[in-house]
Amino acid sequence: MASESNEPQKIQLYNFWRSSCSHRVRVVLSLKEYEKLNPVKYVPTLVDGDVVVADSFAIVLYLDEKYPQNPLLPKDLKKKALNIQIASIVTSSIQPRQNFPIDIDFLEGRLDSHERLLWSQHHINKGFTALEKLLKDCAGKYATGDELLLGDIFLEPQIHAGITRFEIDMSKFPTLARLHDAYMEIPAFQAAIPEIQQDAPKAS
Repeated sequence: MASESNEPQKIQLYNFWRSSCSHRVRVVLSLKEYEKLNPVKYVPTLVDGDVVVADSFAIVLYLDEKYPQNPLLPKDLKKKALNIQIASIVTSSIQPRQNFPIDIDFLEGRLDSHERLLWSQHHINKGFTALEKLLKDCAGKYATGDELLLGDIFLEPQIHAGITRFEIDMSKFPTLARLHDAYMEIPAFQAAIPEIQQDAPKAS
């Protein structure tokens, strides 16, 4: 009779280097101390044995439930709701408006590249204004205190994209700019930066 293997099954992440959805999942995987995975796809999909999870929000929550070290949602209901609100603003109000399949590809041919950039900047600035107001009086070292939580996982990829892809003036958002600097001191966030992923285009 074949004996059951006690070796943990390898988790595979299919993602795309520049996708902010993939970016946030890479941070969680690194925070929860898994091996580096080779990114190979545009949309993040996690394969964990016979479990296949798509959508970055679902992946993050799945990983947090299955591997409870470094929990991403606090027990305090007010702080928990705040972290979910941050994640929701990013995923519902900002990221879809800059996302290529949803808006940018549709605008191709209707607007020139500068007008498309202005379109993305408008929606990112609108979302960043809401986040700045939300976090101004509650942020600690990180978004909602001195622990890394769900809100941080969703914030940093969006801030990074705002700075590196969409030329957002972060002087308008001092709280978000300070948080970005704090995240960049953390190895898990450093390892998830899009530009250093294996499928990122190499600088010529």
